[in-house]
Amino acid sequence: MKNSRVLYAFAAAIAAGTLQAAQPAGCDRACLEGMVERYMDAVVVNDPKAVPLSPNVRFTEDGQRLLIGDGLWNTMKAKGKYRLFVTDVPAQQVTVLATIQEDHREADKFNGSLLALRLRVQDRQIAEIEQIVVRPDNLRAYENVEKLGTHPLYLQSVPASERMSRAELIAQGNKYFTGMQRNDGKGDYPFTADCERHENGGRATNAPTPAGQTRPDPKTSLVYSGQWSCLEQFQSGLIHFVNRIRDRRFVAVDQERGIVFAFGFFDHPGGETRRFKAPDGREVVSGPVQPWTWQIAEVFKLEKGKISKIDAFLQRSPYGMNSGWSTWEQGMSDQVRDVTFEAPTWIF
Repeated sequence: MKNSRVLYAFAAAIAAGTLQAAQPAGCDRACLEGMVERYMDAVVVNDPKAVPLSPNVRFTEDGQRLLIGDGLWNTMKAKGKYRLFVTDVPAQQVTVLATIQEDHREADKFNGSLLALRLRVQDRQIAEIEQIVVRPDNLRAYENVEKLGTHPLYLQSVPASERMSRAELIAQGNKYFTGMQRNDGKGDYPFTADCERHENGGRATNAPTPAGQTRPDPKTSLVYSGQWSCLEQFQSGLIHFVNRIRDRRFVAVDQERGIVFAFGFFDHPGGETRRFKAPDGREVVSGPVQPWTWQIAEVFKLEKGKISKIDAFLQRSPYGMNSGWSTWEQGMSDQVRDVTFEAPTWIF
């Protein structure tokens, strides 16, 4: 009877979470972000043993499952300066937008590239690695991102009384996707007045009007402009040619700082999808003329329920490509998914 009571008390303590020492130690913010640095250091020297990898680690690059030591492991030569972390301690996931340097045809030079990276950590070992490597045709994107630096707003803690729930952060971030898909100018667009978006380091909103030109008028223009604000772009209804935003996977949530990280694909089918009407009835023909997919990693900063900062790394991918972490049906769906705690569905 005594032994039964002891066993019962032990089981109850485990269920209550009071026997912390009996459970594997997790990673805090510093530990998770340190894993990113250790991982990139290991990639630079192509030494998988230099970083703690799970025996069953799974790795994709640009949507393709690869063996550890392949892909970027062969070509990365140095880390850049830029980092934008979204660190999800409860889910033991960490994501980053970063700059890196790779091999160049000339031995004394490097190519500047952009890296979007996700790591899932279990028992202080890396269990999942998902990365997109954006290799621009020139150094401009790399230099722009390096010059841009991490906006201080991303690093600011939100007062505890103002913090949104994980579900609320994802729901509000997803309104960017729902508002852009078949954009009609009539949706719920939760942007702050000073919202800014950067894509591969370039200003995609509020860009200065070039000398000698006139700022386009959202009420008369037939093409949306990077000189407009986030809200003006969405209210214009001129991004309608983004026919589908699919495989919307929110992979990291940082409640303390009010930021979320999502992977997704933007499809532009071309053809008749380029023909649509602006909110006031103007006939518009806009968007890529051939089927086109952007593979994208996007970070959203939210302040009191509104999106204030958006940073994205993106590259063209084969039309209709999948991420490698979803079923075909999930990859073709425009439904938002919170996969921060979800085990991946492998298509391989």
